[in-house]
Amino acid sequence: MAIVRSKPMQQIYVWELPVRIYHWINFVCIVVLAATGYLVGSPVALKSTAEASNQYWFGTIRFVHFTCAYVFLFNFLFRLYWGFAGNEFASWKNFIPHNRAQWKELADVLRIDILQTRQEPLHSMGHNALAGVTYFMMFLAFAFQVVTGFGMYAAMSTSWFPQLFAWIVPLMGGDFAVRQWHHMMMWFFIIVGVIHIHLVFYHDYVEGRGTTSSMVGGWKFIDVERVIERIHSEVGPRKKKSKSD
Repeated sequence: MAIVRSKPMQQIYVWELPVRIYHWINFVCIVVLAATGYLVGSPVALKSTAEASNQYWFGTIRFVHFTCAYVFLFNFLFRLYWGFAGNEFASWKNFIPHNRAQWKELADVLRIDILQTRQEPLHSMGHNALAGVTYFMMFLAFAFQVVTGFGMYAAMSTSWFPQLFAWIVPLMGGDFAVRQWHHMMMWFFIIVGVIHIHLVFYHDYVEGRGTTSSMVGGWKFIDVERVIERIHSEVGPRKKKSKSD
């Protein structure tokens, strides 16, 4: 069912350039890390008549994986910083529900995305409450992958940086256990990525506010009157209650 817009939509600059750059670098890193990580865990033997000393394709796979891991790490650290330096839509306050309105929005998103008992569009400009919680969980998963990945890398590297994470292997019960957890988390990223892409296109269709294109240009569109009505509906009852008190 198409949604007909009877009123003009106002452009709002939501995603700053650093956030968009982080997003696409992160996307490329996850794809490359998942592909090369799968090959590292389940290497494919290539038949060739050339000398074995000239066959270094698996070494190249490992090099790409480790290099991409460094890019992923520093990109992640930059996003942590931008959670404090960026605009209101990039702020860390959007990732953990801390007020009544956010919890209400989280329930609304569950009704629309999961239960699909409602079809009316939401009017949050940045991440909605459920997306914020999901991204917070993803950030924890990012940190877990960094620690376990560099922990395993420490066994084959003399560099000081991987050695900072060498403690994780004995803590988690050995190299095999760490590899298993690291591998399972890879599938977590793949599953969440598929769901993320589905919901982006779904919300773009239902809300029609430029959800997909916003991560390219940074702009979203909003019906100002609907947002004002929603704010009044949430703030109004609290004001009446305070007057009666």
